[in-house]
Amino acid sequence: MTTPTQEEIRLQEAQNHVAHWRRWGPYLSDRQWGTVREDYSPNGTAWDYFTHDQARSRAYRWGEDGIFGISDNHQRLCFAIALWNGEDSILKERIFGLTGSEGNHGEDVKEYYFYLDSTPTHSYMKALYKYPHAAFPYSQLVAENQRRNRREPEFELLDTGVFDDNRYFDVFVEYAKHSAEDILIQIKAVNRGTEAKTLHLLPTLWFRNTWCWNGDADKPTLKEIKSDRSFNVIAASHPSLGNRWLYCQEATEIVFTDNETNYQRLFGSPNTSTYVKDGINDYIVNGQKSAVNPDKIGTKASANYVLTVGAGETKTIKLRLSNAPNLLEPFGNEFEVVFSKRQQEYEKFYQRITPYPLSEDMRNVQRQAFAGMLWSKQFYHYIVEDWLKGDRNTPTPPSERQNGRNQEWFHLYNEDILSMPDKWEYPWFAAWDLAFHTIPLAMIDPDFAKYQLDVLTREWYMHPNGQIPAYEWAFGDVNPPVHAWATWRIYKIEQKIYGRTDSQFLERVFQKLMLNFTWWVNRKDAEGNNVFQGGFLGLDNIGVFDRSAALPTGGHIDQSDGTSWMGMYCLNMLAIALELAKTNPVYEDIATKFFEHFLYIADAMNKIGEMEASLWNESDGFYYDVLHLPEQQITLKVRSMVGLIPLFAIESIEPETLRMLLGFKKRLEWFIQNRPDLRQNVACMETKGVGARRLLAIVSRDKLKSILQKMLDETEFFSPYGIRALSRFHAEHPYTFDVNGSQFRVDYEPAESSSGLFGGNSNWRGPIWFPVNFLLIESLQKFYYYLGDDFKVECPTGSGQMMTLWEVASELSQRLTRIFLQNTSGQRPVYGGIQKFQNDPHWQNLILFHEYFHGDNGAGIGASHQTGWTGLVAQLIQQFGEYESQC
Repeated sequence: MTTPTQEEIRLQEAQNHVAHWRRWGPYLSDRQWGTVREDYSPNGTAWDYFTHDQARSRAYRWGEDGIFGISDNHQRLCFAIALWNGEDSILKERIFGLTGSEGNHGEDVKEYYFYLDSTPTHSYMKALYKYPHAAFPYSQLVAENQRRNRREPEFELLDTGVFDDNRYFDVFVEYAKHSAEDILIQIKAVNRGTEAKTLHLLPTLWFRNTWCWNGDADKPTLKEIKSDRSFNVIAASHPSLGNRWLYCQEATEIVFTDNETNYQRLFGSPNTSTYVKDGINDYIVNGQKSAVNPDKIGTKASANYVLTVGAGETKTIKLRLSNAPNLLEPFGNEFEVVFSKRQQEYEKFYQRITPYPLSEDMRNVQRQAFAGMLWSKQFYHYIVEDWLKGDRNTPTPPSERQNGRNQEWFHLYNEDILSMPDKWEYPWFAAWDLAFHTIPLAMIDPDFAKYQLDVLTREWYMHPNGQIPAYEWAFGDVNPPVHAWATWRIYKIEQKIYGRTDSQFLERVFQKLMLNFTWWVNRKDAEGNNVFQGGFLGLDNIGVFDRSAALPTGGHIDQSDGTSWMGMYCLNMLAIALELAKTNPVYEDIATKFFEHFLYIADAMNKIGEMEASLWNESDGFYYDVLHLPEQQITLKVRSMVGLIPLFAIESIEPETLRMLLGFKKRLEWFIQNRPDLRQNVACMETKGVGARRLLAIVSRDKLKSILQKMLDETEFFSPYGIRALSRFHAEHPYTFDVNGSQFRVDYEPAESSSGLFGGNSNWRGPIWFPVNFLLIESLQKFYYYLGDDFKVECPTGSGQMMTLWEVASELSQRLTRIFLQNTSGQRPVYGGIQKFQNDPHWQNLILFHEYFHGDNGAGIGASHQTGWTGLVAQLIQQFGEYESQC
């Protein structure tokens, strides 16, 4: 048995409640302003109601934000850095970006920051922020992006010239836990320029404002209790968290204010507190000495370090946030020893996870992918009933909100540490994103991964009718039902890497997912024929019409992807039920039910009825959506991911399982013998494949070959960097549909969408998306397990090169991974033509994990800072290393 690493021991201690290693972590959002939670406008205009300009002056109701911040798991006490270069008009306290109405491609962060390292317990963390010497060009970024249209590139911070000649600071922030409640902090500022520059570095400690909204909570306090030439101490006292002390090494001064709204600045009305949230900003930037409390007490405090940093020089400051009072030497030799030890433990932990021989570049990409996943944890607090009704000490919310966004989700009560898609652009959980996050998270912290799915299916999240909340902007929207898949995958990953079998987790989530499955069947199958109309299903603008809105034609769309997702859901639930049936016979009957349900869905996919259009188009050899009108059915011949998603619905049944579960086997054999009308549309169910496995799949062997011919065609779906969401065929042959004098059109668009409809800054008409590519790889591997080495296809189509499906899956995986790796010219496709990232030694090994990627050149697009599902590349690198080591 492998000896556990120190990080694994900490994880076990946390799980067994021996030590609360998870209490403190990177749980601050990168952006709290402009979110639905903080929006009390009558029309739901969250971006415009609470702006970045207001954020420094206005107390948040539901959470906090900061730069590389940490907090406790209930976000009572927060710590982050603030910066001032002597040129900016405001303190740099939070990351800046454009709202959806400001950017020419929608919402977009406009800064450069990178999550470099983290362990699952956050015993060691490291991140990097790049801060210009010149004044930050807030107005220029807004004005220029608003001037540009959707067909022009975005205007980025690098384009303003503020990083020219390396005139910037690299600010590294590191955390190392001495114990679960004793956190060492080290901040390094490196001047990359050729002239000495002054930097105000302001590590800031503050309490989330929980006391002013209803007047029923005691107010916590921060107070300076020691100030001398060696170090300063801020004492923090909170009614429920208790006492903590922040030790600050040789600060120039400590300044205090209160985390209270500046009503005078924002609304022209009197302040309720003498000292307000932006008091430290006004003191540092504007020299207003009366803006901070001379008594050195408040609910927000900053240690002000005024550093003159020479050209190429590094200045380091040390702090310590601890539950230990009266430390005599908080920054003695022990400080360096702990940092060194935690860094070594970090290395050993990841070597344990990925012991395979990888290139340094691959290992760097994987480590930063894991770091981004872990830094993207966030305290997420949202009680919809309270949000709808408002608070006792604040104005009553406008009456419109009672019939507006999320009003039917009054039961929703969120107060958890959750994995976010991106803590700036998407600082809220998204249901189908979260399912994909759990795959790389399960590799390094299966308990946290399991918790994500467990809590998402609990009664304070899931609607009483069984619907899983989609995302904050509209909980009632419909995302693909991938949570059973994620549950099963977490279970298997934990078995493989850690040798543990958590049947209780499997059963607990399975029970809740049965409610969700019933919701899908009852709400999304309009005519009861096992063909589903799921809405937009997270694929934004992939269709001819907005699939989440009323159709301009009337009627409804029978969705190839909606129906296929349900087929996949059935098979995922079947796999779980068969596993549970091995120890509890009750689940054998449930497995049979999902087996039968899958047969009906598979049949419907390929043959709806004698007089109706099938989702499978025989002449094209591809699946399409069908527009279902009262008098006719029209096949919408768009070659898109919609036609590839049927591949996801596949599961093999091992002969050992059938020998153990005789009742299920008997029912399976009955269908084979007595329902030829159903079995003919189920791939190879009767045929014993490799190892006598049985295969259940929507796509038959012949259909598989036909679909792969298009999917692996480099003039259609097969990009050098993965599978495009839309075939390149539509570049020359756009799909058009005319309705009452209006034309609806689908063109191949490999980058940002040229239209703001459907998805805003999201685009499914040509780019490469990791979640669906990852599922395609898994599906190909499953087909290979059944069909074996004898089944080969041409890859790429027209090349004359024949590959097994395992080899095709490997090729696809390598193309996806290639997005991030340096090529033979030392360039990373993810950065396209951005020369600073491609050639500068201080930039070229820093990785951003974008939301999606250019369909032709692999450049990163959309949300840039660890959109969680792109972290799946860590799993692809893991598989590559594992299988290469076996060759």
